[in-house]
Amino acid sequence: MFLVMRLNQQLLQINRNFLICFVVSASLSAIVAQFLSGYENYLNTTITIAIGYGIFFLIFSILFYFDNKNRYKQMNTNLIKKELVGLISSFGIGEIGYLVIRWPSFYYFLEIGIEPYLASLVSEIIATLCYMAIVSLFLRGTKIF
Repeated sequence: MFLVMRLNQQLLQINRNFLICFVVSASLSAIVAQFLSGYENYLNTTITIAIGYGIFFLIFSILFYFDNKNRYKQMNTNLIKKELVGLISSFGIGEIGYLVIRWPSFYYFLEIGIEPYLASLVSEIIATLCYMAIVSLFLRGTKIF
């Protein structure tokens, strides 16, 4: 019972980090999208998503490090490697889903005339919810968390 609670707590911690990163990344992406409103829609979409990625992963890396540095000090090196490979695999699959949803939806919203900041926010919300669901399912399925 305690082990199950601990594993769920780790998954909740990862999702909390996703949400923190989402808020910061989505906010800054909306500002960038509005700033780039004079550019072609495909450029606005691509640049905004690239900047959002950089922000998201910078913040997520910092949060993940501080959340897990003590836990990893106590773990066997092979278990750490196994967990990190599982995390990276799950995140990679989630990123594919995120991009498949985010780029076309953001571009479409810009094409139909929605304000860039709003197009960015709406497509970010949709894509991030799918990303979180995919990563959570894969982490549970691979029994990482």
